[in-house]
Amino acid sequence: MIITCPNCNKQFKIVNSLIPDEGRDLQCGSCNHVWFYKIEENNNEILELKQEVISEDIETKIENKEEKIEEKKQPEEIIKTEINNNKKEKNSEKQKKTTIFKKTESKGSKFFSYLIVSIISFVALIILLDTLKTPLINVFPGIEIILFNLFETLQDIKLFIIDLI
Repeated sequence: MIITCPNCNKQFKIVNSLIPDEGRDLQCGSCNHVWFYKIEENNNEILELKQEVISEDIETKIENKEEKIEEKKQPEEIIKTEINNNKKEKNSEKQKKTTIFKKTESKGSKFFSYLIVSIISFVALIILLDTLKTPLINVFPGIEIILFNLFETLQDIKLFIIDLI
């Protein structure tokens, strides 16, 4: 049950078994106000039905409502099937468009993919050669001039690109 403090109007949830029929003192946890609380039963009166309900009227009303519901369902089903058909048509059109777009896109995207992969591979090769320059020169003494020319050429290309920008 929910009890409200008469001082600060704070509400507390209390188990019914904690308050005996005679009542007891309670203390608010918020404002520390103490008051006597007794369970009051307001709903002791027996509710009486003043009119007799005729079951036939209820049954006829229910039947009328069921008929109206069935009448409403038929147009709804037709509308749902039309909506589903429209969705299927739109999906098929989208699939056709995407397949055409993918065919034209795949040719161009393949070229750029190969170009990017080849550039990354070339840069990785240059980094590898620069890293292993000393051991390669020890094994192959004639490669020193080739590597030096390669790095000078790359440096010139780098400067050329920077000047363009």
